[in-house]
Amino acid sequence: MKSIYIYGASGHGLVVADIARACGYDIIFVDDGENKYPTFEDIKRTSGIPVAFGIGSNSIRAKLFEKVTSGGFEIVSLIHPSSIISPSATIGKGAVVMPRVVVNAKATIGDGVILNSSCVIEHECIIDDFVHISPNVALAGDVKVGKYTHIGIGSNVIQGIIIGNSTVIGAGSTVVKNISDFKKAYGNPCREIEDIK
Repeated sequence: MKSIYIYGASGHGLVVADIARACGYDIIFVDDGENKYPTFEDIKRTSGIPVAFGIGSNSIRAKLFEKVTSGGFEIVSLIHPSSIISPSATIGKGAVVMPRVVVNAKATIGDGVILNSSCVIEHECIIDDFVHISPNVALAGDVKVGKYTHIGIGSNVIQGIIIGNSTVIGAGSTVVKNISDFKKAYGNPCREIEDIK
């Protein structure tokens, strides 16, 4: 069984570790906190063991991605065996695709993206780097989601919508018009509520 480092040993990391096990990996947690796990400094001179990310925060995941890349490690994506990924879809490095996710034709998933349990990414969607799509979110065809954005649990986005960078869509929202960069937005229909500083 091949080993893998899971960078991040909190709750999200535990879920990512389950996916890694389902993909046939033996898990080694890495965490920079004060705990029993080795830190990145402890492993940075090792070689031949790939890294996946168990960090829920988009911004922290992006910083660690850069650190791991600079350290020369291989970064892998993890896709749960129960998920359905179109052969014409593309998935970047360091993404995590959780159980029962559907990614349909010609969708593009960026680096470091989290596609959480049972979300649906329809045809020709573009999900930029370090986005988190929460459980049971449904994106209709040709939706574009900007970098670092988080779409809350159970939200729905109609076809052709553009959601900006570093935006947060609240849980259970129905997005029927474009949402700008750096906004908190929620509701049915979803509307921009305030700026994110």
